[in-house]
Amino acid sequence: MQGIVTGFAIIGVVIAAGYVAARLRLGGPEAGTALNRIGFFVASPALLFTVVADADLGALLGLPLLVQLVSAVVVAAMFVTVNLLWFRLRTPEATIGALGSSYVNAGNIGLPVAVYVLGDASAAVPVIALQLLVISPLVLLLLDASTSGTVSWKFVLSQPVRNPIILGALAGAAVSLTGVTVPDVVIAPLEILGGAAVPMILLAFGMSLHGSRPLRGEEGRGPVVVASVLKAVVMPAVAFVTARYVFGLDDAEVVSAVTLAALPTAQNIYNYAARFRRGDVLARDVVLVTTLASPVVMLVAAVLLT
Repeated sequence: MQGIVTGFAIIGVVIAAGYVAARLRLGGPEAGTALNRIGFFVASPALLFTVVADADLGALLGLPLLVQLVSAVVVAAMFVTVNLLWFRLRTPEATIGALGSSYVNAGNIGLPVAVYVLGDASAAVPVIALQLLVISPLVLLLLDASTSGTVSWKFVLSQPVRNPIILGALAGAAVSLTGVTVPDVVIAPLEILGGAAVPMILLAFGMSLHGSRPLRGEEGRGPVVVASVLKAVVMPAVAFVTARYVFGLDDAEVVSAVTLAALPTAQNIYNYAARFRRGDVLARDVVLVTTLASPVVMLVAAVLLT
């Protein structure tokens, strides 16, 4: 329990430092964007390469990953059902809402949580791969078709391989599978760069919270509230039931599954919505609300499960 509290305290302090830095305008108005881009394109791929290269890939795949998939599908289906009965949002906005209910921030927040709370950075890797290699292309395909009436397969299929985080993970997987020994002159700089990923990401995230004003979108508050509750509360509960009673995972695996399911909505959702100019305010608000709620949910879950 002490380790879990310490982990969340570390994350919270660094995020708060980023918020204060933004409030004081340290680094200028684009400091958060610059940190986020460097973390995304440089530090995070290096971190994932070093983590995956040294990991047992067989242990990363299996029932724990299936728990995350089941949880995501269940809560996304719940949002779609509620939308059909009450909100009647159009397909692009409904897609964003369903994705906001189920697509976790396994990169920006998941990696720090895996490092400091679960004690294993590789715990977040399968979820990152699942979302970026499987879920994202399907969602982009649906958004592309529902907004333009046509489908750009090149745009959809190129998204995963254009993502530096996935490329870093795939390179690490190749090393792990082949058993190749990476020379120290290569791995040492990557370890230094990877070590910068978590603090940069958390600082950038804290900066992004400054000036946010949620619940003012044209879709109304209802979809935001429903998507946020599904993501922050229902998805971890579904993960617990699935992990404990459906697949019979052990205590450590149940804690890991619930913690990962309790991660906030990924900022990718806002990027997708902004790319197609549909549901972007809905996406932004769900990301913000779940980000504020997620630490509380994870702490409560940790207390109940420990």
